[in-house]
Amino acid sequence: MKPMFKNLGCALIVLGAGMGTAWSQTAGARPPGASDADIERVVQKTMNAFNVPGIAVGIVKDGKLVFAHGYGVREAGKPDKVDADTIFAIGSITKAFTTAALGILVDEGKLGWDDRVIDHLPNFRLADPYVTREFTVRDLLTHRSGLGLGAGDLMIFPNSDFTRAEVVAGMRYLPFVTSFRSTFAYDNLLYIVAGELIPAITGKSWEDFVEQRILNRVGMAPCAVTRGRLKGTTDVASPHVVVDGKPRVVSAALSNAAAPAGSINCNVTNMAKWLTVQMAGGKLADGSTLFSPEQHAAMWKPETLIEVSPKSTELTRTHFRAYALGWGLEDFEGYQRVQHSGGVSGTVTHVSMLPELNLGVIVLTNQESGNALNAVTMHLLSAYALAGQKSRPKRDWVDFFKTLADQNEAQNRQIEAAANAATTGSAGPAPLPLSTYVGTYNDPWRGDATIRQEGDQLVLKFSRTTDLEGQLQHNGNGIFVVRWKDRSLYADAYVRFSYNYDGSIAGMTMKAVSPRTDFSFDFHDLNFTKVKAPQH
Repeated sequence: MKPMFKNLGCALIVLGAGMGTAWSQTAGARPPGASDADIERVVQKTMNAFNVPGIAVGIVKDGKLVFAHGYGVREAGKPDKVDADTIFAIGSITKAFTTAALGILVDEGKLGWDDRVIDHLPNFRLADPYVTREFTVRDLLTHRSGLGLGAGDLMIFPNSDFTRAEVVAGMRYLPFVTSFRSTFAYDNLLYIVAGELIPAITGKSWEDFVEQRILNRVGMAPCAVTRGRLKGTTDVASPHVVVDGKPRVVSAALSNAAAPAGSINCNVTNMAKWLTVQMAGGKLADGSTLFSPEQHAAMWKPETLIEVSPKSTELTRTHFRAYALGWGLEDFEGYQRVQHSGGVSGTVTHVSMLPELNLGVIVLTNQESGNALNAVTMHLLSAYALAGQKSRPKRDWVDFFKTLADQNEAQNRQIEAAANAATTGSAGPAPLPLSTYVGTYNDPWRGDATIRQEGDQLVLKFSRTTDLEGQLQHNGNGIFVVRWKDRSLYADAYVRFSYNYDGSIAGMTMKAVSPRTDFSFDFHDLNFTKVKAPQH
């Protein structure tokens, strides 16, 4: 994942709200802007503007899938088309499935939302004993822990061999950046902890429980809890990252440890069934219940407030935003909006519901442009929410997000150019002989990293993953920049060494160079100590 469950984690650049009048429609009709031709025009314009190989779109209205279509190709340079059944990695949209699994256990009396986590997982620890003692199941799901944005994601991204038990064990070393329950900061690791509640209570793995108790009951085959469990289909989208102006296929996110936070793979037709169950309050098509109305209400109850930017208020008059249990909430053009985005390496996806309109929108893409995802989503939601309203401006959301993307790109390039100039210009040689830096360094939660010398270059390599390896280049004043071999990561980082009193290397810290670097590269939380020098 270009960071796991990221940008993207993971939450859309949501814009929304104001008062609106519900569109009075005839059965099966769609408002202006949401016809087949309108959707094709917007999607094709989006793919061209943001270099996206393929997009799938679905619309659920009044309990029925009224539109499902794919555009473009599954893999750049190959002929296989995206269709409504093409499978995409849905990333953090998985979080609502993990929450629903816990809701099923609450219905069965085996779990309470306000149970203390340590009463079910005795080995669970955070850096503060009080927070550890008071941390509840609800706290696992609401991004208010006091940890930083994406804290600890480097254990699960890029693809690594950490186990869930190791992730849980490593959390005690992550630093708090705010007080407990005071601030929204999106996280993935606590959803991994939430997933570990399932085997602790039921004896079944998260994968088996979600597959058997949710996917199978909703009838979502061939969707699967992980990419490795996909069966009976070859209609699968490849993930892409734009490198040097062209979409390039990258490795799919396969970190097993991260599954409860973002590993489900699905398509438009079956995500439509999931949204239908959600808008029906947990009721399945056969009349039985997946989870009770009480748990449905709990999962859609605002828990953690999220700041609304003045720009959002200006554009679409959003006044309220919050995170519930596995879902984001806001007011949108006078309607309640329930939504979530997902992002893994090379793929971003989104689902939104306007329950008062009994409307669901699904957008799945095989390139990691959040602006492309937002453009299509905002167009469709606005078409329904603003239908018949002459006083509200009709925006070209593709043009809006393209302008925003171009502005951000220009700013990012300026920052990156400054870092490049230092390392390729007059930074001078490293202050110490290169052999002084060589050795093994250890961080208490991320583990080992090594620095080796290759000729007149230093190479930094992280353990537990094959993807984080790159050359160290002196940036001046004893600070280096690591340039990862995989240029699709956009995650070059400063490396600053600390010294013992005898002048030897004591350790190193890191910080991402560019603002475009995804939050899942939480280099800033690392604190490496040099533990081993090379043996001669």
